[in-house]
Amino acid sequence: MIDAKDWRQEQEWLDLVLARVREAIAELDPQVSGLHEQVTDIRRRFWEEVTVNTSTDEDFEETFYSIKQQEALLSERERSHRIRLQRWKSMHRLLPAPYFGRIDFREDGLPANEQIYIGVSSLADRVGLDFLVYDWRTPIASMYYDHLPGDAAYETPGGRIEGTMTLKRQFQIRKGQLQHVFDTSLTIGDELLQQVLGKGADAQMKSIVATIQREQNAIIRDDHSRMLIVQGAAGSGKTSAALQRVAYLLYKNRESLRADQMVLFSPNPMFNSYVSTVLPELGEENMQQTTFYEYLEYWLGDSLVLEDPFGQIEYLLASGGTDEAQVRLQAIQFKASGLFLEALEQYATWLLDDGMLFHSIRYRERELVTEDQIRQQFYSYESSIRLANRIVLLRQWLLHELTGLERAERQADWVQEELDFLDIDDYTEAYTELRRQYEKEEAVIRFNDQYADAYEDSSENGNDEFDFGLGEKEEQILRRNVVKASFRPLRQEVKQLSFIDLKGLYRQLFSGVPALETLMEESGIPLSWPEICSQTLEKLDRGELYYEDATPFLYLKDLIEGTRTNTQVRHLFIDEAQDYSPFQFMFLRKLFPRARMTVLGDFSQAIFPQATELQEADSPLIPLFGEKDTRLVRFNRSYRSTREIVEFTKSLLPEGAGIVPFDRHGKKPQLISVKDGESRAVQMLADIGRLQAEGYDTIAVITKTAAESREAYEVLTQEGAGKLRLVNKDTLTFEKGTVVIPAYLAKGVEFDAVLIYDASAAVYALESERKLFYTACTRAMHHLQLYAAGQWTPYLEGVDDFLFEKDA
Repeated sequence: MIDAKDWRQEQEWLDLVLARVREAIAELDPQVSGLHEQVTDIRRRFWEEVTVNTSTDEDFEETFYSIKQQEALLSERERSHRIRLQRWKSMHRLLPAPYFGRIDFREDGLPANEQIYIGVSSLADRVGLDFLVYDWRTPIASMYYDHLPGDAAYETPGGRIEGTMTLKRQFQIRKGQLQHVFDTSLTIGDELLQQVLGKGADAQMKSIVATIQREQNAIIRDDHSRMLIVQGAAGSGKTSAALQRVAYLLYKNRESLRADQMVLFSPNPMFNSYVSTVLPELGEENMQQTTFYEYLEYWLGDSLVLEDPFGQIEYLLASGGTDEAQVRLQAIQFKASGLFLEALEQYATWLLDDGMLFHSIRYRERELVTEDQIRQQFYSYESSIRLANRIVLLRQWLLHELTGLERAERQADWVQEELDFLDIDDYTEAYTELRRQYEKEEAVIRFNDQYADAYEDSSENGNDEFDFGLGEKEEQILRRNVVKASFRPLRQEVKQLSFIDLKGLYRQLFSGVPALETLMEESGIPLSWPEICSQTLEKLDRGELYYEDATPFLYLKDLIEGTRTNTQVRHLFIDEAQDYSPFQFMFLRKLFPRARMTVLGDFSQAIFPQATELQEADSPLIPLFGEKDTRLVRFNRSYRSTREIVEFTKSLLPEGAGIVPFDRHGKKPQLISVKDGESRAVQMLADIGRLQAEGYDTIAVITKTAAESREAYEVLTQEGAGKLRLVNKDTLTFEKGTVVIPAYLAKGVEFDAVLIYDASAAVYALESERKLFYTACTRAMHHLQLYAAGQWTPYLEGVDDFLFEKDA
């Protein structure tokens, strides 16, 4: 802590800054309100003040420029309102805590120190251009995160600035009141982190700008890497740092980068809710957020039923080590590999000469264009024309064929029958078209109002005597319109390329075609290939796709129809990246060719069988952009959990020795033995009640599977649990309270207390599930309890007894 004199000076500075903030808000209030009213008024009066006149070229030009003038005025007012509103919001963010840090810096060659206060937004003195508070994203503020007192430097667009940092100070300010002040020569936030991390978990992730660590700041401000890979231990702050990175990139590139040009692929929909407030807290719009499954569902869900990744893992966890599960596991690993992607590319090349499959064009229960005709046309094109271009030519040919077939269809008997059921609107439309044709061609027969009235009367009364020789042309128009409307869905399907038998083409890969088996063997076909084929075909024949087949299916679709690249997205963030397959990473690289990637993950939490090693020298991620444009970063320090929980959980992993706990203490994890499921439920309810009484707001009962979650929820509810919430894959929001949740859905979030529902060898025995168990335990911030009836999981055999307390 600082002495009384320094405290008084800091209080005076805080009072000055708060006064300036309040003055800025008072000045902006009427401006924001007034501009909003102006924008609303301009929009309301827009057409009232513009008279549309197109009678002459001069009138049209005058109207055009009048509209453009009003448009420009509206645009300028909206822009002014947006800028002032953004500034108004920034001042309101500063009001409760205008800054959190201070450094005193003397630039080389200058005589005096500069006092630099750092907050979530900048504040300039209204008298001059001096900054009272610097935004944490400014270049000069980087010294706060990167340097200790002593020699320091920061990078600017004009070059490197060097000098000496003479002071580094942290503040805790709440509701405009100075609470704590620390002078530090240590890592940022050691004192402040103790207080922040000692608090309870929240329903939504919070900004960490006041406690960003040096290693986190390095990835936040990385402007050069095209591929940034962060391998971080559980609770190391990699996701938080990535979100601050988004805010930094938007701040630095405000003129060239928008939030909607950035995409976050998150592990599940609930996680999207959990992180949704971080960027708005920093004054930025949220970027696009989705899951990889949602993307697959968008493109394939209309034609096939897709298994989601949670269905995949549920099957593997429930099936254990059965032969069928082992075949499925081999299938997942092969279909997730870069080898399978290469096999699909070879397959696409093979299709240039043979094997293309199509649907015939059917209409009114007959074939208009047969599958053989389409195939013959496809293979009639020059062999040098690539697959997707041939499909474009084929679509044009089919549309041309449909035009001729549509014309011939006008004489069909069914068309005459349709004419008998047309209403007055159809006849009026035909009449209007006839009139336009005659006026355009300056026909001899001229229509006048009397003729029109007589025509309408004759149409309504069915008077065949009034003809004037136009009946035949009228019928031709009516026939054409009837057939055109009938063919419209057909033409739309052709435009959407529905004549390609994509399901059949993917099925063909697993159907024993000799040429294809040769291709697959060259790519390292698994030993259980016949069984894999059988499983895949059975699923396809039901109109369904395994999750591991969805990305290859969509990639094959792209190879045939043309890649649907997105060149607007400039930054791609992938969280829990270890659970993505090499195939999926390669696909994303092709899908977003202009995007830089920030990849976040922890291989120790790789619970899906298609997991990708993030940081090994032979990682499949490195070739995506090349070694020169790829940066690998490792976060070893864990901040989420107490030292006691981290020491326990890292002992669960053979490679856990490298994880470094933050020095925040609490109780040791507790192992509680119970007689049976009923006594476990009674004990759990008592423990939940005690934890709630101690002030824990977020408590999770974590199970292995969704089926076990439902069982736990039902048992605990029957035993009298109060407000208990069951979380499943369809849960969209993360809320405070007590929840029952499968381990794989708890990834990425944290709880004050975690209760492992069943840590017995009967549930956790397979070595392949060790990382799932580790993931479940590392969700706990302050308190961890494990329950078991019978023998404990073998994962605990390597854990020293002094790292936990055991209740016999």
